[in-house]
Amino acid sequence: MRWPEFPHNPRETLMTLAVGGVGALVFWWLNAPVYMLLGPVIAVSVLGLGGVRTSVDPRLRDACFVVLGIAVGAGFNHDAVNAMVRWPLAFVFMTGVIWGIMAVCRWMLSRHFGFDARSALLASAPGHLSFVMAIASDGGSDVARISITQSVRLLALTIVVPFAALAMGVDMTGNIAPPGAGMGVLSIVLLVAGAVVVGLIFSKLSVPAPLLMGAMVVSAIAHLTQLETGVLPGWLTLIAYLVLGSLIGTRFSGMTPARFASGLGAGLAITGVAMGLAGLGAVPVAWALGMPLGHVLVAFAPGGLETMIALGAVLAVVPGFVAACHIMRLVVLSVLLPAMLARLNRQEKPAE
Repeated sequence: MRWPEFPHNPRETLMTLAVGGVGALVFWWLNAPVYMLLGPVIAVSVLGLGGVRTSVDPRLRDACFVVLGIAVGAGFNHDAVNAMVRWPLAFVFMTGVIWGIMAVCRWMLSRHFGFDARSALLASAPGHLSFVMAIASDGGSDVARISITQSVRLLALTIVVPFAALAMGVDMTGNIAPPGAGMGVLSIVLLVAGAVVVGLIFSKLSVPAPLLMGAMVVSAIAHLTQLETGVLPGWLTLIAYLVLGSLIGTRFSGMTPARFASGLGAGLAITGVAMGLAGLGAVPVAWALGMPLGHVLVAFAPGGLETMIALGAVLAVVPGFVAACHIMRLVVLSVLLPAMLARLNRQEKPAE
């Protein structure tokens, strides 16, 4: 998932984070799950829909991804490695879920929301937003409507998934900052440096969310080899969630309520279909892998890569499982979406 780049404006960043902080406090007071993420998401989204321009400095965004990656990687242990051999089953089911989401949502958007066939297919893609928007721009599709519909999906899933997991009995209290002995300053500096180096390499290789993934890999290796056994300070992890939540909310920066409303119905519709099919696919996988259904649902939910990985950490999912599933989702989409577009083009040719 590629985040939009805005010119750096320190005042906008400070205002955005301040509003996000207020949202976090309100959601903490309401005892909401993952309050440091959901509060900023909703508060900053509302501010943007009110016509206010919001943004987060890209350097702060990148620092947030590094911190989250190190925090997630700190949960790696040998039990997690042993569990990896069973993960391919999840990938098989996920492929079927992705195809089902795109087929059903494409039909629904064309039939009930007035999308043309190509725009409906692109709007129904459960992820890989930068890839989808690039194809839409090149092909002359309804870019604005696709963008709004996809943004609504990302926002809705960020809000819905924690409450769905809570409804499934997953304990989501007190898990935002993982417990454990704190890392020393030198360890943090070395892990950050290693994360940046590996992240830059991943960026050259076009790996999604390269800094986040690079930090996860470096931290996981350090903990698996026992070079490091501690966790990041809780306050640092909480700040990273605050930044991530505020960043998600900036997708609606300066958007008018009328424009938002134009894609709201379609966005909520595809979110409902996506969650329903993801839930159906998660049931047999959870049973076969012996994992809680809420954990597998987070891995299958087609939300933002960085957001779902962060939620996986809060849920204490086997480290790497959520990341592996969401990366596989992007890989499958990279193959499946062009193939479905090519088939659509072949079907439309005789009518021309």
